[in-house]
Amino acid sequence: MLNIMSTKTIYGLYGDDDDLLHGVNELQNKGIDIKEVYTPFPVHGLDKALKLKKTRISDIAFAYGVYGFFFASTLTWYIMIRDWPQNIGGKPSFAWYLNVPAFIPVMFELTVFCTAHLMSITFLFRNKMFPGAKAQNPDPRTTDDKFLVEIESDDVDNVKEVLVNTGVEEISIKELEENKK
Repeated sequence: MLNIMSTKTIYGLYGDDDDLLHGVNELQNKGIDIKEVYTPFPVHGLDKALKLKKTRISDIAFAYGVYGFFFASTLTWYIMIRDWPQNIGGKPSFAWYLNVPAFIPVMFELTVFCTAHLMSITFLFRNKMFPGAKAQNPDPRTTDDKFLVEIESDDVDNVKEVLVNTGVEEISIKELEENKK
């Protein structure tokens, strides 16, 4: 059976991040669920106001750093000990652990390199911002100087009242048709 559920998407556009935070807190206090918030820069305290869970991005960054460290260690061992041993400045070429002080800059740089690049790729794919992805931003002004709150609700009058009381500059409503089985 195909059930068509009609809901409305309400967009509230703010001109200031303090007004946005106040609006998000008021919407949360009134029990209105916020679907998404679009901002041109990170807003301090917005994650707590939206009651978002802590991300695991720091754990992933650590794992990528460990990968980079082991990659650098293996690379320096293979190049300087196994594949092409050379006597450079009297350093022994038969044991990797005796040459570790000379390899520290390489290991540090490759650890940072792997962490930064893999985190960037993870961020882009996790947020569906990879090349060729469809833009998800409903209002291009949020990439410049505006803040947008997106709410899906059928109680338009109540949501509009809360948005107006919190200093919203513009309210727009979009009819949304979803097919649910």
